[in-house]
Parts: sequence; C-alpha cells; structure tokens
Amino acid sequence: MSASSSPLAEFVVGVDNVIFSVDTDQNRLLVLLVRRQQFPFAGYWSLPGTLVRQGESLEAAAYRTLAEKIRVNNLYLEQLYTFDEPAGERRETPRRYLSVSYFALVRFADAELIAAAESPVQWFALNACPDLAFDHSKILAYGHRRLCNKLEYSPVAFDVLPEYFTLNDLYQFYSAVLGANFADYSNFRSRLLKLGILQDTQQKVIRGAGRPATLYRFNREAFAPLKDKPLVFV
Repeated sequence: MSASSSPLAEFVVGVDNVIFSVDTDQNRLLVLLVRRQQFPFAGYWSLPGTLVRQGESLEAAAYRTLAEKIRVNNLYLEQLYTFDEPAGERRETPRRYLSVSYFALVRFADAELIAAAESPVQWFALNACPDLAFDHSKILAYGHRRLCNKLEYSPVAFDVLPEYFTLNDLYQFYSAVLGANFADYSNFRSRLLKLGILQDTQQKVIRGAGRPATLYRFNREAFAPLKDKPLVFV
C-alpha cells in the first residue's frame, strides 16, 4: 500500500504542563508535580496534564489544567514542544497519543496550590525530582533547557519577580535556574545595568547584617525599543 493510500492516523491529543517557580529564600528551582492515582503509573508523580476536550483549543486545555492545580496572578506560559507516543503507551487510551507540552513560570510567593485528595500536588526541587510517569522526565528536561534559554535572551524573569528587587535578588533568581556558577556577580551586575532597563527607585533595603542594598524595578518603557533585538541578559 502506498503512503498516499494509507489510512489517516488517529490521535488522542493531550497537554502536559511544566510549571516552574523559584524559591529565592532557599535558592531553589521548583517544578510542580501531581501524584497519579490511576493506571497506568498509579502512585507515580507526573507533570500536570489533561486530554483536550472536543471544541477546546490546546492553550485553553493548558490553562484549564493549570487552574485545577494552582492559583496564581503572575504567569508566563508558552508552548514548548509536541511529543509523539505510540499507541497504548499514554493515558487510558489505546490510540496513538500526542502530547503538546507547555511550560510556565510562576511567582512562588503568590502561588497557591489547590489540594485534592484524588490528585495531590506538590513542589519539588528540580535536582530532587522522583522518577516520573510516562516520558515526563524527558519533557521536564526539555522545559528546563527552554527556561534557561528564555532567561538568557528575554526579560521573562521580571514577569515573576516582585515589582521591587535588589540586584542580588535578581542574581539569586538567575542562579537558581542556570546554576550557581552561571556568571560572576560583578559581571552580571554590570551587564544588566548597561542595558538601561532597570530603574533605580532611590530606595534601599537592609537584609541581615549586610549593607543597605538599592531597590530596582523593571522599566518596561525603556525596554520597549529593545524587545526585538538579540540581547543577552547574563
């Protein structure tokens, strides 16, 4: 049978969300996981996901499953990748499964997890994740690489940082995602200030026994002319 006369493939389509946050108090990159209660992989942790309903867009499905697991005001969400699984290996369907993955970055202090006995949810440090159901470890690793790339070449960090922050707060945020040795602090500070997108609020904050630190805010108007340019933030 030629390829042109082969029957069209039948798919079940789902979305799987990689939801990241940064606990700046403990300098940890976190990912939100759900414990599965049903076959297959009952008892395993997995990424929050759902099958797409008839008449529902992929993005709507992604937001729906987010809303079922977490309440948050500041949210960055974008489509990540499409993963193709053979028939019978995903969810409760014998048909071929397409997973359209999304990744999100949320503000940790504002995130409220929605408890449900049938599907417990929990933050895990990325470097201490358990074995995940299905191919979710692969999806998680892909999402982390995308997040690192977004931090290096876009101002996405400012979407989830508090409105006012110190340069050390910003550095710790980047360190949690990219690793402790991603850049020297002085070089990081110099690069960010040269971009001209941080506004000095003329206010200072004292934390611990250190000297007072200047509070900054992201200047969106100053960034607007630069948004289409290949900037490097780290």
